[in-house]
Amino acid sequence: MSMNWSPSISKADGPLYLAIADALSADIASGRLAAGFRLPPQRVLAEQLGIDFTTVSRAYAEARKRGLVEGRVGQGTYVRARRRADKAAAVTGLIDMSMNLPPRFDDAELAGRMWDGISGLQAGEGIELLMRYQEAGGTSRDRAAGAAWLAPRLGEIGPDRLLVCPGAQGAMLALLGALAAPGETICAEALTYPGFLAAAEHLRLRVAGVAMDAEGLIPEAFEELCRERAPKALYCNPTLHNPTTATLSLARRKRIVAIAREHNVLIIEDDAYGALPLNPVAPFAALAPDITYHIAGLAKCVAPALRVAYVVVPEGQSLARLAGAIRATAGMASPLTMAIATRWIEDGTAHSVLAAIRTEARERQGIVSQTLPAELVQTNTEGFHAWLKLPGHWSRADFAARLRSVGIGVVTSDAFSVGGSAPDAVRLGLGAAPDRASLSISLERIAELLDQQSAMSSMVV
Repeated sequence: MSMNWSPSISKADGPLYLAIADALSADIASGRLAAGFRLPPQRVLAEQLGIDFTTVSRAYAEARKRGLVEGRVGQGTYVRARRRADKAAAVTGLIDMSMNLPPRFDDAELAGRMWDGISGLQAGEGIELLMRYQEAGGTSRDRAAGAAWLAPRLGEIGPDRLLVCPGAQGAMLALLGALAAPGETICAEALTYPGFLAAAEHLRLRVAGVAMDAEGLIPEAFEELCRERAPKALYCNPTLHNPTTATLSLARRKRIVAIAREHNVLIIEDDAYGALPLNPVAPFAALAPDITYHIAGLAKCVAPALRVAYVVVPEGQSLARLAGAIRATAGMASPLTMAIATRWIEDGTAHSVLAAIRTEARERQGIVSQTLPAELVQTNTEGFHAWLKLPGHWSRADFAARLRSVGIGVVTSDAFSVGGSAPDAVRLGLGAAPDRASLSISLERIAELLDQQSAMSSMVV
């Protein structure tokens, strides 16, 4: 829907482009301009006001920075809908913390840059981007962008060692299918990513759980499994482990590498959160580039909507087998999402988003430390989830059910367990909250429930 809009401005209001942006803001706030209305084209408005086109262009750019409007490729500029939080959170502050999402940052200018990068693909790529298939594993430009993104952690990577996949889950499915046959064994931490367990079950692989402690995977337990089970590979999430938040020390990583080499075991390193730490521990792919497959998705450190992951294969290994597995399972990563990721990496937007996520994650972790008992919560200030160990009077099933009854979702340890018994603990996703206030309210409710006895918390009369 379009609208004939023309603001009343004068030079006395200051710079004309700011006056136009201010008028936009006022008319949106008053309801004169509703969400979804199309603003006049920039040249048309410039003619109506008798001013230069560049002034209107600056005004619209300023409005985008403030989050007031959005550009739609080939259609024009529209009043942006106000972001609406989850209905329950808006009313009560209670949230579903079961999804482990990066926290939303409140930076309209950065959000505008993200959308500008997407709309800019029309001029740079044109219709060709939308109307063609691409080779499995990405174009040379996409692979180069991925290598540049990983360089701070892995160093220089040649294009002959990296492929672009349709998300980390797609990368994992392709890798497991290429490296192991049905019935063969893959090791993983005793508590591990549910998506890995689902992929392994789909491929009919056996999963052997490696015992953990507060620091993560125990090397001696891995060594024992290597002797007893002769696994094809070790799948692990060594940095900001999901769900426990543990980060393996450099000493443990080196010990694990030595054991893997001794027993001829490959390492599949899921580095979903590896970009978050400012001073990360060296990844397995840097310590043992000859035996490590490194998966680095963008969902946790840039945007969940970008189903893009980079896979680095061991030195000397051909990309052909993995590329064939990607082609067989997914065809290719979406050319459109690959192009967005590449553009954001090349123009610096991805790094700015990562910095914003880091800042917001630290703020939310501060709320955790102020609200939940330190002796029960395991977390890391650079991540955005927490592992809550329950007191003896609570079982994980009862605790999760009680939270669910008041509108708070969590994930119990059962979802992560590799055989054996799971501890009485739950994972809290801190990024799902639309804002810090909602997170604080939900965490306060969780803290109150921890102090209650299980039976008393749900008493009815």
